[in-house]
Amino acid sequence: MHPYPPAVSAHMKAFYESLSEKNRRRYAAIEAEKLGFGGVEYVASILGCDEKTIRRGHTDIEQLPQDDAAGRIRKKGGASQS
Repeated sequence: MHPYPPAVSAHMKAFYESLSEKNRRRYAAIEAEKLGFGGVEYVASILGCDEKTIRRGHTDIEQLPQDDAAGRIRKKGGASQS
């Protein structure tokens, strides 16, 4: 596997951070799948996410187009504010 150029990695990271949590998982999973063996670890290192997040994204993608959470987006922080 050839590492991505630094500019591509930076664009991937910026795009990843602009997405909702669910779409982050899905995007990371697709990028890792494109790379094949070692892709999960490599993409996790670029995006700064956990490998489990990417694996969960892969599960999410396998369930498309059915999405029980369609239209629901968690707000950043995830905790309720009182």
